[in-house]
Amino acid sequence: MKQIEPYINFDEAIRSLDNGGRFYNLLTHAEDGIISQAEVGKIGGLFNEKQQTILFLELAISKLNASDKAELISKLDDKLQLNYQKYKAQELLPSEANSIGIISSNAIITGFPKMKESKSDFTGFILIPISTGKSMTFVTVPIIDQYDIYEIRDEESSETFLIAHAKDSIKLPEQKIKVAGVLKELKMKKDSIESSRKFLEINYFLNLD
Repeated sequence: MKQIEPYINFDEAIRSLDNGGRFYNLLTHAEDGIISQAEVGKIGGLFNEKQQTILFLELAISKLNASDKAELISKLDDKLQLNYQKYKAQELLPSEANSIGIISSNAIITGFPKMKESKSDFTGFILIPISTGKSMTFVTVPIIDQYDIYEIRDEESSETFLIAHAKDSIKLPEQKIKVAGVLKELKMKKDSIESSRKFLEINYFLNLD
């Protein structure tokens, strides 16, 4: 998980993003008025990760005003425009994420996180893909083995939503933030009864205070 420092104006954003890509991106050029996937990936430290690139871009430009943001989006090349439309994140409050959040989609949730210290609160399992040569299989592992778990709430409701990020990541501050990632499903079983709930696997966060 990475903390994002968003651009504060259009000039700063275009100067940073229109960068020509890495040295092997021969078809991209700095300061040509066109922003490509490779150029955004260079700033975000990403390689061919389309969904995550869009998530990074959205947080990076989140503090631009509406007109500057629209102008910046118009500079995206055709391929990046398509990816932007395909992977554009849902903007959600914690109180609505479970009901209207779409599994496997990007989401940005605003609220106040609090880390859950008790492992007994979370007995759910997630599916982890394992490559076995030519095929892919999945194994179930406890979510607490893979992630630090938080509950995030908003100012309008006491209802919370689960968010999770890798254990080796920095801890989230207990203040108002935006967290961005992919909505996934947590499987649970209690007294032979199976159920599920959604959670957000975090890639990025942004301080709002």
